[in-house]
Amino acid sequence: MTDLPTPTTDRPHDLVGIGIGPFNLSLAALAHGIPGNPHPLATTFYEQRPAFHWHPGLLIDGASLQVPFLADLVTLADPASPWTFLNYLRSRDRLFPFYFAERFHIQRAEYDAYCRWVSDHLPGLHFNHQVDAVRWNNERHLFEIDFTQLGTDGEAEALGRAHTRHVVLGIGTEPHIPEPLKPLTEAESVPVIHSADYLHHREKLLDAEHITVIGSGQSGAEIFLDLLRARPTGRERLHWLARTPAFAPMEYSKLGLEHFTPDYSRYFHALPEPVRDELVPHQWQLHKGIDTDTIAAIHDELYRRTLHGGWPDATLTPGVSVRTAGRIANTRIELHLEHTQQNTRTRLTTDAVILATGYHERPLDHILTGLDPHLRRDASARPRIDERFRLDLDPTVTGNIYVQNAERHTHGVGAPDLGLAAWRSATILNDLTGTHTYPLPERTAFTTFGLTPQTPPIPTQSPGLIPLAQRN
Repeated sequence: MTDLPTPTTDRPHDLVGIGIGPFNLSLAALAHGIPGNPHPLATTFYEQRPAFHWHPGLLIDGASLQVPFLADLVTLADPASPWTFLNYLRSRDRLFPFYFAERFHIQRAEYDAYCRWVSDHLPGLHFNHQVDAVRWNNERHLFEIDFTQLGTDGEAEALGRAHTRHVVLGIGTEPHIPEPLKPLTEAESVPVIHSADYLHHREKLLDAEHITVIGSGQSGAEIFLDLLRARPTGRERLHWLARTPAFAPMEYSKLGLEHFTPDYSRYFHALPEPVRDELVPHQWQLHKGIDTDTIAAIHDELYRRTLHGGWPDATLTPGVSVRTAGRIANTRIELHLEHTQQNTRTRLTTDAVILATGYHERPLDHILTGLDPHLRRDASARPRIDERFRLDLDPTVTGNIYVQNAERHTHGVGAPDLGLAAWRSATILNDLTGTHTYPLPERTAFTTFGLTPQTPPIPTQSPGLIPLAQRN
């Protein structure tokens, strides 16, 4: 690519965002036209995909968000923003239909459409731009961002470089495939897909004689329900396997939901690292359970198929782990199963497998290779992240690198939750500008977490950024 032109942005930005998912889209929306500040922040956001899409492989008909519509990109920080979900409905002349629909939880496809509306109208978003490296320029006291501009075919068209005072990483998550199941992904002649790609392969999956879904979370439940509804009564030929001891409902009590508040995030961040690491796995039902409506719909569909006698050919088994997996004559798959409580083992032969095995945070190491000498890590070699979502860098780096949805180990189970998106974005902007740009509530939960409640930090002036009010 040495023969490609190299466009360089000489004027430094205040903030460069890497990745345009819901969280960085939230930050971009709140940074655009900050209330009361006549001088806008100079921001730009890069994304390697050609356009915004939110889990397109899981936009199953009827599937709903697990958070209310108020958990849009901006409302919980700035309900008067032009980028609210309600303003999106207004722009589509759909406010009255939404009003009469009486929906507190909207469908996933509608959330995706709303986010695409924001991304289509918000300036400063650059798709088809792949960020290759981030470095600190000690002479200019700026970050250097190297990127590749991609064509419509995904091929490199130009190299570029931008300079910025601060960076925010919102590179999202990637599908997780447990080690025993990785050999299955090599079975090209047998459909084995992660749930993230379900809709792209749905027709091929439905042609399979026998289908196995692995995973007990919301995605696994929705896919199992969709397959069940599409299969003929008495010939369903479905297996649903889960490691959890039950197909358990999501913890959705009102006090339980207070684990997804700023109060709990602050409490969790203040805990010792070993305590945090021990706590997260025990909170799986807060974010890995199944919506009760989905559980009810599955039971209703199974029950409906017993009305004329007989039972559906569908097996739902929790408490099972897959020890090993392999192909049989390149046409079928054999799963070696172990039941934890019974301490028994068996084999299952199937024609297609859907891995609803969740997601992992994308590692930051690759994109931050140039900053590794400056990056401080915890006892498990993970980046240390402070209460204002900043990576802990040595004092020679005077700019900040903020992270979004890469801080579960420091801020708890709310890190990937859409309901905290606007608050986290506002927290970052308040810190970046050194002002109360977005006034945030001091208390957000009735629960008092701990004997010494954590108080919200007072934003201090970030180095290297002139307050908006002082700009010429």
